[in-house]
Amino acid sequence: MAKTIKRDNRGIAIAAIIVACWFGLLVYLLRFPVDFASPLSYLFLLLQMHLYTGLFITAHDAMHSVVAPGRPKLNRFIGTVTAFLFAYNWYPRLLPKHHQHHRHVATEEDPDYHHGSFWPWYYSFLKNYITWWQIVLMAITYNVLQLFFPLENVVMFWMVPAILATFQLFYFGTYLPHRGEHAPDNRHKSGTQSKNHLWAFVSCYFFGYHYEHHDKPYLPWWQLYKAKS
Repeated sequence: MAKTIKRDNRGIAIAAIIVACWFGLLVYLLRFPVDFASPLSYLFLLLQMHLYTGLFITAHDAMHSVVAPGRPKLNRFIGTVTAFLFAYNWYPRLLPKHHQHHRHVATEEDPDYHHGSFWPWYYSFLKNYITWWQIVLMAITYNVLQLFFPLENVVMFWMVPAILATFQLFYFGTYLPHRGEHAPDNRHKSGTQSKNHLWAFVSCYFFGYHYEHHDKPYLPWWQLYKAKS
């Protein structure tokens, strides 16, 4: 008899909150009176960056079937939407690459891994995931948005947060945990942040607890802190 997966609506609700916050704040910020001398403008930029990262983390959780457990079509739909909202990433393309990363972590077969320093690794990471049609769609969206909203708002609150979010995801979710050599008994070839749940959430939705994620990929991001000893 096939094992029944218990349905859990919490991941769906959390995904909806992230999407709603990202969209609502973006709509507000596109008409926000930008003052480059005000710390509030930069605070909003960082908040929007964090919500962009939340979109991708939600898509990532969908890749592990934990956004809508027991509902594969809904889970895939949420993953597809949240990935697409983050610079037009295509979920069906990301899915096999991510599972390849988990199967072959920190090896030549790992699409996320690069044997080198930060910038060459970051370049390799982007080259592996960004496609020409994403760039085209981003360019079209940029030109459409600036027809209706001030250019500085489009750049500061739509474009720059997305770019910074790629740094956030790469630095805390790939580079820090997988750089350098790992002990032979480290079966996941992954490091982990020191235990600090507030910083772990702010930095990258607990994905600094990266060994724990590889060890328990069935935990959604909002439960990952429980695996930290």
